[in-house]
Amino acid sequence: MTVADPTLARMKPSRGRAARERAAWGFVAPAMIAIGLFFALPVIAALLLSLTDFDIYALANLDNLRFVGLQNYERLMTNPLFWGAMKNTLTFAVLGVPLSIAASLAAAVILNARVVKWRPIWRVMFFAPYVTTLVATAVVWRYLLHTRYGVINWGLESIGLPAVDWLGQPLTSIPAILMFVVWKIFGYNMLIFLAVLQTVPDDLYEAARIDGAGPWKQFRHVTLPAIAPTMLLVSIISVASFFQLFAEPYVMTQGGPAQSTVTVLYFMYEEGFKWWNLGSASAVAFVLFLCILAITLVQLAVAKRVGAYQ
Repeated sequence: MTVADPTLARMKPSRGRAARERAAWGFVAPAMIAIGLFFALPVIAALLLSLTDFDIYALANLDNLRFVGLQNYERLMTNPLFWGAMKNTLTFAVLGVPLSIAASLAAAVILNARVVKWRPIWRVMFFAPYVTTLVATAVVWRYLLHTRYGVINWGLESIGLPAVDWLGQPLTSIPAILMFVVWKIFGYNMLIFLAVLQTVPDDLYEAARIDGAGPWKQFRHVTLPAIAPTMLLVSIISVASFFQLFAEPYVMTQGGPAQSTVTVLYFMYEEGFKWWNLGSASAVAFVLFLCILAITLVQLAVAKRVGAYQ
């Protein structure tokens, strides 16, 4: 009888595991290289750029490039235009995120009901704006909101109400853009909510009905707890989306009137590509990143406290 060598017995599994690890790294290596080249390196380069006074003169001759440390960040903290853009961005986020989530959740709940006819058609109609070209839809909405020729003002005048200069005055410009943004993105969130609603067991609703719960109590005590983690995900995505608004005010109002719709990303664009202060624009990008990161961490902390996720 041959006695197996215990050393060889230990080596065979380790060799098999090493081979699997090499194969796994071989599969993920192309993706990691792509991420490094097209994401990590540009982020590091932008961070270094934010510590310099890189402008159009440095673009022409790198000898004009100087290292200025945190001066770009210090200037931002004392720049009233930046704080005005931050205020506008916060306004968009505070008003738009709850409105977007409420609209998408309501649409998902309605389309999840079996009594609704032609549900696939409604889903396609609600999701279509999300996949439509942003600039094209923004131009269409700009004409819909036109003071003299817009369909919306025509509808108001047909019922005896005065026309509104939606995009020409600060009081209505932000709500007008918000209407467009919510219409544009709520279909994506609706599909996420619809997918998770279809995973909620019918037994839970049946038990709630037996206990005498009506539709509102079923929604509050069955639906909301079941979709709480998904609501956290959608809220994080929505906050990031509203903090990165750029094309909407750029196409519809060009940041006006009176800079009432200039967002942080719009301000960054003007710093970098209008005034060619690329170092300052890079600093704006990282301040925006820190703001989104801080808000996301707060959302996660609040969700963990209320038990939305473990």
